[in-house]
Amino acid sequence: MSYTETTNSIKISVDPAAIPEESSPLLGKYAFSYTVTIENLGEAAVKLLERHWVVRSGGEHFVEVVGEGVVGQLPELACGGQYSYTSGTIINKPVGEMTGSYTFRAETGSYFQVKIPTFDLLYPTVIN
Repeated sequence: MSYTETTNSIKISVDPAAIPEESSPLLGKYAFSYTVTIENLGEAAVKLLERHWVVRSGGEHFVEVVGEGVVGQLPELACGGQYSYTSGTIINKPVGEMTGSYTFRAETGSYFQVKIPTFDLLYPTVIN
C-alpha cells in the first residue's frame, strides 16, 4: 500500500514493507523498509535539508529521529524533479506507524516544512 501527501507543492509517497528475514518476533524485533519518493510539483527548485521522524510501536511513542538530509544526502529537485530512496526501521511490536516532516529550502532562499504522510508498519502474522 502506498501513502501520499502533498504540502507546499511537494508530493511525498511512501511504500512500506516488512522484512521477515531481518525480524525476530520471539525477540520483539520487527524490521521494515520504506521507499520514499519526493516530487517537486512547484515552480522553484528546492533542496531537502532535514528530516524529522516519529516512530510508534504498538500505539506507543517508540523513537524520534531528527537529522540532516536523507540517507546521507541533501537532494536537490528542479521543477518537476523527483528523488527516491529506501531506508528502514525496527520496532518491538508487530504493528506500528511512522510520520514526520522534511525541511526544504527553495531557490528563493525561503525555508518550508513538508508533511510526510503517516504510514502503517504491519508485520504479516499467521492466524490459526
